[in-house]
Amino acid sequence: MFDKLDAVAQRYDELSELMASNEVITNPTLLQQYAREQAELGEVVGAYRRYREIERGIAETQALLNDGLEAELRELAQDELRLLREQREALEEQLKVLLLPRDPNDTKDVVVEIRQGTGGDEAGLFAGDLFRMYTRYAETRGWRVEIVTANENESGGFSEVVFEIKGEGAYSRLKYEGGVHRVQRVPATEAKGRIHTSTATVAVLPEMDDLDLHIRDEDLRVDVFRAGGHGGQGVNTTDSAVRITYKPGTADEIVVTSQDERSQLKNKARAMTVLRARLYAREQEKRQRELGESRLAQVGSGARAEKIRTYNFPQDRITDHRVGQNFSGIPLVLAGDLDRIVDALTVHDNAERLRDVGVGV
Repeated sequence: MFDKLDAVAQRYDELSELMASNEVITNPTLLQQYAREQAELGEVVGAYRRYREIERGIAETQALLNDGLEAELRELAQDELRLLREQREALEEQLKVLLLPRDPNDTKDVVVEIRQGTGGDEAGLFAGDLFRMYTRYAETRGWRVEIVTANENESGGFSEVVFEIKGEGAYSRLKYEGGVHRVQRVPATEAKGRIHTSTATVAVLPEMDDLDLHIRDEDLRVDVFRAGGHGGQGVNTTDSAVRITYKPGTADEIVVTSQDERSQLKNKARAMTVLRARLYAREQEKRQRELGESRLAQVGSGARAEKIRTYNFPQDRITDHRVGQNFSGIPLVLAGDLDRIVDALTVHDNAERLRDVGVGV
């Protein structure tokens, strides 16, 4: 591990020298490329250099103890040595995780699709709760939310809502949310106070661009129509909504609709963004089935049968079934306080990945 860390630190310093050279300074493209590479190495190098500083501190403190100290100073040195060793151990664990292969999609924006599952109107209301949970979480992170399409039902919930979340690290934080979410609570319309169980499915897909995934024009059919329902009066009076149907050869077709913008061009651009994300997810699912992978965070449709999380309102308990961990404070979570759940999933996933590569944790 330390040979690899030495090589990373050497490359980091080499990039600093390169970016200071006249050849690179006068080449904006190359300068940006090197700056991006160095930024990606920065966290690893910073942690490694702190680790080396602590090792030097341990050696110096141990040397003082070996030379013999008065009782009071010796006790202080022993306390200092114990603290430094604890810091070194923590940094070792951090460095193991930092050296794991990075998910290339972690820096990407995301497309989130939420659909009501079983449970009728209550499932639609729960889908709306999840939509607001993710939008509020995005606000706390400084991310931007843009609705692609939203189909509201009479109860005030959503049968389907598709939206983009744009911001640094959006996919890295939200990629564990894909799957079936289950809610257990007494609906507002339930006069006898009986607990109902409903579900909603969530898909979290990394956004792809044309360079990542090229789509042939001849495989597309584009239809325009007048938007209805969500979107406001201006949207509903023009033929600005766009429906794109993708059907290449014998593959199953994919249909994407965007109607939240007044501009037909903007709606088409957003629909293409969703289409590319779905195509990427289809390819990844196929690859994972072929490899038999069982990752905690898999790019997929979010429609698989197994539930990933249960929100039990009577007991104020959220259970994430993948990690077997419970969390309290449902109102806070639905208000966007998702970090403690996301952090637990991240730690669990990193531990699994470390075991996969044979590194102790």
